[in-house]
Order: sequence, then structure tokens, then C-alpha cells
Amino acid sequence: MVTPEGPSQKESTYVIDAESGTEMARLINQERLLTRVMGGVFPEHFDLSHVSHILDIGCGPGGWVLDVAFENAKINVVGIDISQQMVEYARAHAEVQGMNNASFQVMNALESLAFDDNSFDVVNARYIQAFMMKTSWAPLMKEIMRILRPGGRVLLTDGEWSISNSPAFEKMGAMLTRVGTLTGRSFSPDGRHIGITPMLGRFLRDAGFVDIQRKAHVLDFSAGAEDYGNTYQDLMAGLKLLEPFLVLAKVTTEEEFEEHPHRRELQSLLKGDRKGSPPEA
Repeated sequence: MVTPEGPSQKESTYVIDAESGTEMARLINQERLLTRVMGGVFPEHFDLSHVSHILDIGCGPGGWVLDVAFENAKINVVGIDISQQMVEYARAHAEVQGMNNASFQVMNALESLAFDDNSFDVVNARYIQAFMMKTSWAPLMKEIMRILRPGGRVLLTDGEWSISNSPAFEKMGAMLTRVGTLTGRSFSPDGRHIGITPMLGRFLRDAGFVDIQRKAHVLDFSAGAEDYGNTYQDLMAGLKLLEPFLVLAKVTTEEEFEEHPHRRELQSLLKGDRKGSPPEA
């Protein structure tokens, strides 16, 4: 493998400050939530008997990498992320836990990946839409195909905005999906959805992948649901962290965002749900 000397020179396209400590905490919480909802770090019956090298793209604080490395001591697991702070945090945790089979590198996934051909048996990428432009998907899939060994597998996990019976939540979602369209990230023709999930299969096929399989997971964070509390924390932290991006995209202003009635209603609604009251229809 080729190890890069330092972080990429290309400007980050991540919608949130990648060096934010608050974002790091949010990603740690989100990773645990997704792993629980999906039933583990790998799909059911995922065969690792012939796997020796795994790559995680956009690894963040390294939760997925560390989980895989802990459960599979003979497999070398590498995580890459554009954030120096995230990578340093992940490295520190790997060192403290004595995981010599887990390593992390600062790398921009939107550039050519600094790995030799045929380097990995498995490549994982969870919720990378946060830094992906519409034009970035096809080149990245080709890069993944290049660094995978013959018979290698790629795991892509991404999602759409949630459906709710709350007018506040729906209107906030409409603003977030609209900004994706305005900034060249969404595949939705009208800006009402993110539109990535129906595109993943096409990108994989175009890159030369075969035997493409799909599995859907539902994150229920309605009032009283098991995942409500963690999702509440993720949503409220994410909304605040997204404010600079929304203002820069001219979807809103700082004043409008803070005083937005739907934001206040949503925050009040979610706080009420935490105490057990049902959302309004």
C-alpha cells in the first residue's frame, strides 16, 4: 500500500466542519445507532473466512473500524477520513485498546485513493453522502473497484430523509433536501428527496460490479421507540452543525434559522416526545 504524506489539498466538501468536536461526538453516537439497527457491523452471514484486508471510507472517529478489528484480530482494517482530528482520535483509541490490526490515514475520498491495485478484500462506506457531490459517485466506485482484489466486496450504506406525521419535521426535511439539490448533491428531480438509494445499484454496475444485493433497514425514532433518545441527540446536534452550510447555500440566514418557527416547533416537539407525549398529526 502507498501511504500519503499528509492530508489532501483539495477543499473539503463535507457539509459540517470536519474538525468539530461536536460533530465527532455526533458521529460516535450515530455509528453505534446504525450498527445496532443494522444488526451488526456486517450483514448477516457475511463470510470473512478469506478476508485479510478491509478499508472503511469516511471512517470518522473510527467506530466501525475498531469494532471490526476487535472482533477479527487476524484481519487488518484501515480507515480513511479527511479530518485530521477524527483520525488522531481513532488512532489514540486503537493504541489504548492495543489493536495493532487497526490503522487510520488522513485521505480525501474524492481524489485518487492512495492505495495500490488489489489491496483490499472488502471496502465499506457508510453515509458518505454528506461529502459526496453528484459527480463524485462514479469516480469513487471506479476507485473502489481498482483497489479491491478479484472477488472483493463493497458495502454501501446510505439513506433517505425520514417520513413523519409532524408538519414541523416535514418542513425542516424539505429545507434540508432542497439544499442538497441547490448544491449539486441530490439526485431528486424536484428537491423533495435525497435520491441516492435508487442510484447506488447503477453506479456499482457502471463500475463493473456484479451480484449486487440490497437490504433495507428502518430506523424508528417515533415517540416511545427504542431509538428515540439517540436519534433525538443526533438530529438536534446535526441541525445546529448544519447551520453554516445552510446559510452559505442561501437557503436561510442565521437570523431566520434561529427564529424559524418550524425549527422551534420541531425542537419543542422532540423535547416533548422525550417525555413520552405523542407527535401531533
